[in-house]
Amino acid sequence: MTDPPLLPPRWAESPPVIGGGTALWALGAVAALLVSLTSGTPLGEVFWTCVAGVGVGLFGVSVFTWQRASARRGSRSAQTGIEGGRAD
Repeated sequence: MTDPPLLPPRWAESPPVIGGGTALWALGAVAALLVSLTSGTPLGEVFWTCVAGVGVGLFGVSVFTWQRASARRGSRSAQTGIEGGRAD
């Protein structure tokens, strides 16, 4: 059995993927807000789901940034194998 091909670099780097997903959730929240304002209906589940998606994305970015900083400074408890970390 052969190994699957590697992902292109733009899909293998975490910050652009996490940031892009968070931006899409934010765009969805803005769209839901505009629909709510123009139609006069209350904010629904779609808006709050998008807000939760933005929150989870921001949490993910913060955890990834924290792990990356730990790997750069050489912390023994840091996650290994992430971009920008020490080569062990």
